[in-house]
Amino acid sequence: MAFTNLALAKSELIGTLTLNRPEKLNAMTPHLISEFGEALTEIERDPEIKIVVIRGAGRAFSTGYDLSGGWSGGESERFTIDHDQRFLQGYIEHWLRLRDLPKPVIAMVHGYCLAGATQLCVSSDIIFVAEDAQIGFPSIPAGAGYVSSFWNWMVGPHRTKYLAFLPGSRISGKEAEAMGFATRSFPAASLEKETYDYARRVARVPAQKLRLEKLAINRAMDLRGFRVSVQAGSEFDAIFHFGPGNEEIRKIQKERGLRGAIQWYENK
Repeated sequence: MAFTNLALAKSELIGTLTLNRPEKLNAMTPHLISEFGEALTEIERDPEIKIVVIRGAGRAFSTGYDLSGGWSGGESERFTIDHDQRFLQGYIEHWLRLRDLPKPVIAMVHGYCLAGATQLCVSSDIIFVAEDAQIGFPSIPAGAGYVSSFWNWMVGPHRTKYLAFLPGSRISGKEAEAMGFATRSFPAASLEKETYDYARRVARVPAQKLRLEKLAINRAMDLRGFRVSVQAGSEFDAIFHFGPGNEEIRKIQKERGLRGAIQWYENK
C-alpha cells in the first residue's frame, strides 16, 4: 500500500514505519493519522514483520499535532463540547490501537518529540531516544489532561504536574530516561544502531511469546487503570476547549499571533 505521509519498509522481520513530513517536522495531520491506522492493519497482517520501529524523517521525530486546521471537521456553531469529546476520544482510541498491536513496537526518537507525539511514544512498548532529543508538552496551554494523562503513567504524578503546568516544558532524552519516560537513551550518533541491534535480537523470539508477553503486561496496566485514565483525558480537554481558559488563550493569540503567544507564555 502506498502512503503520502508515511513510509513502511521491512527487512529481517523488522518493519520500519517512518513519519514522513520532514518539511513540517512530521507534525501529525488527520490524514497522516488515518494512514497510520491503515499501516497498522497492514503490519498486523504481515507475517514477515515481527517487530516494528517507528521513526521520523528529517530533523525530528514529530512536533505533535499539526494545529493549522482541519481537526474539528470545520469550525461551526454546531460543534459542541460533546462533539469535541467524541472527536478527541477517537484519537485516543487510535493510540490505544497502536498499544494493542500484537507485535512489539519501538519508538526511535530524535530531535523534537512534543505533545501528541509523546502519546504515540507512550503507546509504544519501548522508547529509545537520542540523549539530545527534546521531549515535552505543547508550547501554549491549548488543552488540559489530554497529553498529561499519558505521561502520568511514565513519570508519576508529581513530575507530570511539574511539566504540564508550564507550557513548552521540555526535557532532554537523557533526562527522559532518568525520569522513566524513555526506556533507554543513547548518543544521537548511535541511536539507530542500538535500536536495530535490539530489534534484530527480538525478531529471533517466537511471535507467540512476544504477543503473550505484551498482552500480559498491558493487561496488568489496564487493571491498574491505564486505559480508563487516558480515555478520560478527552473529557478534560473538551471541557477546557469550551471554558474561560481557552478564551484567555485566544485573546492572547489574537493580540500577539501564535509565535508571540508562545513567547509570552515562555517569558511570563
